[in-house]
Amino acid sequence: MRTDVSPPDSTAVGVQLGVGDRNSRPIVMNSAKCCGQGYDCSPILRWKAPVERQQALFLAGMGECMSLELLWLQFGAIAVAILIAAQFMARSADAVAEKTGLGRSFVGVVMLATATSLPELGTGVSSIAFVDSPDLAIGDAFGSNLFNLMIIGLADLYWRNGPFLTAVRLTSVTVGALGAGLILLAVGAVYFHNATTVISTWYVSPISVALMVGFLITMMLVYRQEKSDGQTAVAEEEKHEDYADQSLRRAVAVYLASAAVVVASAVLLAETGFHVAEEMNWEASFVGTQFLALSTSLPELATTFAALRLNAPDLAITNLLGSNVFNMGFILFMDDIVYTGGVVWSAVSPVHIAAGLVAVFMTGVVIAGAKMRPRGRLATVWTPEGVVLVACYIGGNLLVFALG
Repeated sequence: MRTDVSPPDSTAVGVQLGVGDRNSRPIVMNSAKCCGQGYDCSPILRWKAPVERQQALFLAGMGECMSLELLWLQFGAIAVAILIAAQFMARSADAVAEKTGLGRSFVGVVMLATATSLPELGTGVSSIAFVDSPDLAIGDAFGSNLFNLMIIGLADLYWRNGPFLTAVRLTSVTVGALGAGLILLAVGAVYFHNATTVISTWYVSPISVALMVGFLITMMLVYRQEKSDGQTAVAEEEKHEDYADQSLRRAVAVYLASAAVVVASAVLLAETGFHVAEEMNWEASFVGTQFLALSTSLPELATTFAALRLNAPDLAITNLLGSNVFNMGFILFMDDIVYTGGVVWSAVSPVHIAAGLVAVFMTGVVIAGAKMRPRGRLATVWTPEGVVLVACYIGGNLLVFALG
C-alpha cells in the first residue's frame, strides 16, 4: 500500500458524501476507489490533507477495503448476531420485569429502549464531533422516531391475538403521549431557532434543557403509574414458568451481555451498511437512505418481534415509544452539548419540522388505537391503525425527501 504519494483530487473520484461545513460543497470520496489506486484510506491518515478531507476519509475509509460480496456477507452476519442477541435481551428483560415487580412497561422504557437507542446516540454525537454535521445528527433522531412508529404498524399487522394496540396496558399510552409532547417541543426548537438568532450563540438552548427534564419526568411518571394502577399485580399473574429457575442476578447478567452485543453489532452494522450503500451507489439516493435507516434501526425491529414471540406486547411497544422519548429527550440534549458552534438548533434545516409533525400524528394514531378500539379479539389479520402507520411512514419519508 503506497503512502508516499498524494491522494487524488476529491472531486475527481468517488461518490458524494454529505460532509464538511455548512458553507462548503459536500466532500467527494470513495474508500474502495482510493484503496484501488493504492492510497492509504485507513482512519490514521498518512498524508497532510484539509480537515474536510480527513473527515470524509474517516467515514469512508474506516477499516480494510472489502469486496462487495464480503461486505454483504459481513452485513448479514452482523444482522444475525443482532437478531440472536435481541432474543436474549428481550427474554432477560421480561424476566427482570417479573422478578423485580417493576412491570413490563417500565422495563421496556428503561432497559430495552435505552439499549436499542444507544447506536443513535453514538451516531448523533459522532456526526457533530467528527464531521460537523448537526443536520445529520438531528435528522437521525427524527428519522428514528418515524421508523419506530412504523415498526408498531408492522407489529400490529403481525400480531395474531387480536389488535396489537388493544393488548397493551395504559402505561404505554402514557409513554406515547409524553413522547409526542417531547417531539412537539423539539419541533418548536427547530422552528424557534430558525426564525430568530436571539440566543443562537448560547452554549445550550433552554429548549434542550427542557427536553432533558421532560425525559426524566417521563421516566418518573411511568414508574409511578406502574406502581399505582395495579399493573404490576397483573403482571405477576402472567409469569412464565420458564423464569422459575432463573435468578434475578442471572437475568441481569444476560441482559447486560446481550445488550452489549446488540449495541456493538449495531455500530458495526451501520458502518457496514454505509459501505454497502456506497458500493451499490445508493448513498445519494432515496433507496440508500432507507437502507441505512434499516441498518441503524434493526435493534428496535429485532427486539420488538422478540418480545412479541414472548407474548409480551407491553415490552414491545414501550421499547419503541420509549426509544422515541430517549431520542427526543436525552439524545437531542447531548447533541446540543457536543455542538460547540452555539445552539445546535440554529444549524439545522427546518425540514425536520415535517418529520416531527408526521411522528406526532403517527403517535396519535397509536394512542387512539390503544384507547378507543374494543379491547377484545377481532377476527381480522389487519387493523386500520397498522395500515395507517405504515402508510404514514412511507408518506412522511417522501414528504421529507421532497422538501429536502
